[in-house]
Amino acid sequence: MNSCILMAEIIKNPEIRSTPDNQMEVANMVVQFAPPLGSRPGERSPTIEVVGWGNLATEMKENYKQGDRVTIEGRLQMNTIERDGYKEKRAQLIASHLYHLSTVDMPASAPTATAAASSPPARTTAKATAPRVEDLPAFDAEDGDNIPF
Repeated sequence: MNSCILMAEIIKNPEIRSTPDNQMEVANMVVQFAPPLGSRPGERSPTIEVVGWGNLATEMKENYKQGDRVTIEGRLQMNTIERDGYKEKRAQLIASHLYHLSTVDMPASAPTATAAASSPPARTTAKATAPRVEDLPAFDAEDGDNIPF
């Protein structure tokens, strides 16, 4: 199974629709990535269509808009479209999770900074110490076999 995590900016507001039998909602939006390094000024940034199903579709429509920077987690899907007798392949990202870049939501099970600060530190029975610099073997640049890592 493929898995993909992308950071992008929304350039087309999410549009929501229902499946033909009105069983589930589907939302589509278009995002763009930062231009690749070494690109020419004025060169168009790569874009991709993002699709969300069910509750995620509703969340996309209610909480996200054009200009938002987001992190998208999902799977990549390739679609073949026939246009004027030519076959064209387009990538589509089927989203499973969507996060605002400015305020990333933490899962409820993850400890918060205040909870970690208020709880006493865990006690350990063995004391771990880092090796001292004096205890490490000396590195000899002329001897290629004596690499310290």
